[in-house]
Amino acid sequence: MREQASGARAVVALAAVIAILAAGCSSKNGGSSGGSSPAAGGTPSSTTVSTSQCGTKPGVKATGTPIALGGIVTDQPGTSFTDIANMASAYFTCVNNNGGVNGHPVKYYIETEQTNPAQIAADAKQLVQTDHVVGIVGNTSIIECSIDSSYWQHLGYDIIDSGIAPECWSTPSSAAVNMGPRYSSDGAVQYALTQHVSKIVFDQSNVPGTGYIAAGPSALASAAHVPITQLTENVPITDADSVAIKEVDDAGPAGAVVLNFTPPEALVILQAAQKLGLEDRVKLWGCSTPCNTDFLAQSLGPKWDKKLFVNAELTPPDFTSTATMNLYKAIFEQYGKKSVSGGIGSFSQMGFTEAEIAVHALESVTGSYTVASVNAAFRAVANFNTGMLCQLWTYGNYPMHIPNNEDYTVTPENGKMATVQGCTQISSVDPQIAAYRKAAGVASMAPAG
Repeated sequence: MREQASGARAVVALAAVIAILAAGCSSKNGGSSGGSSPAAGGTPSSTTVSTSQCGTKPGVKATGTPIALGGIVTDQPGTSFTDIANMASAYFTCVNNNGGVNGHPVKYYIETEQTNPAQIAADAKQLVQTDHVVGIVGNTSIIECSIDSSYWQHLGYDIIDSGIAPECWSTPSSAAVNMGPRYSSDGAVQYALTQHVSKIVFDQSNVPGTGYIAAGPSALASAAHVPITQLTENVPITDADSVAIKEVDDAGPAGAVVLNFTPPEALVILQAAQKLGLEDRVKLWGCSTPCNTDFLAQSLGPKWDKKLFVNAELTPPDFTSTATMNLYKAIFEQYGKKSVSGGIGSFSQMGFTEAEIAVHALESVTGSYTVASVNAAFRAVANFNTGMLCQLWTYGNYPMHIPNNEDYTVTPENGKMATVQGCTQISSVDPQIAAYRKAAGVASMAPAG
């Protein structure tokens, strides 16, 4: 399926999201040096932020030669990541309406796919050969990184994405703004281990890559000498009652159930557990980042307050008022509301952050916007304060990239998501995290457990 957004909203329906943010637009938020940004950075702001602040010439539409960018996202029953690309498109539209990038508008093409390798390869060629994109931003697909990684490397594209497949983090040509299902699940399991649970039951969607995802939680549980049971479920889930019963029975009263699903699928499991009176039958419930959304907190109600603990890859937005957070919400309201069906949440926040980083990089280009100049600018981004992440974001010339490897933990509280644990490094007990920190020269925390 094909979608195109000419700096404007792409027109694709969506189905899963989350929320989080904090601090200034790309042109206002230049790279700063140093280590982690303790509270995701940003200058606190109690005033309303205008969307005109997303560009250098408020209210002036860009009229120069367009800069063509593209992205590929999964959109299929049970799994949709179109909110991410659609929010990136909303950001680009805002920039285009307020001076553009050095006077140039961004023309953003979105391709959607249904986990079909041939289709995904064709989408990449469509973007390169027909749309003539000079950069790839916002890719979020179950298997796209696996299919297209060598293609992008061969052509000299350095991707700014939100990853899922292993190659999104293990190759030189992909740097994600998110931690993805493996490292986010690591974070959820890591928090459960700090609560001294007797067992972990880790349940996830039965989609390609489950073994890769499960390896991280398994390593953390093993290092802590806590048994772990691995489960998978076909999505969309058709018998949530059976799933919830199985999880709770396997975990036991002192154990934890940790989920890795998109919000609608996690919700049906949690609602089934509540209907059956199972929410108190385990010590705690956990979830990877997709559960970090007010949609989930409001749908579940107060019974889950301080009972469900969710990994948050980006700054929780509910109790954060900073320039970036307010800009993100303003852009969503003005440009993204119709196409970003999941609303304020991690998925739309990822799209905002990817577009923010891309614009920051594009502003540094002098001369023509070509594949060579644009991707050199992407690769050169270093110590950039997105205002969304615990860490300053760096692409870097590394053989692998996991630039986001610190997180928060949040819990439902009166229909919102409240922070219960601030920025915490994902444990280097996960060998992939350890390998990245060694390559990037980043110090590691002590092992979890």
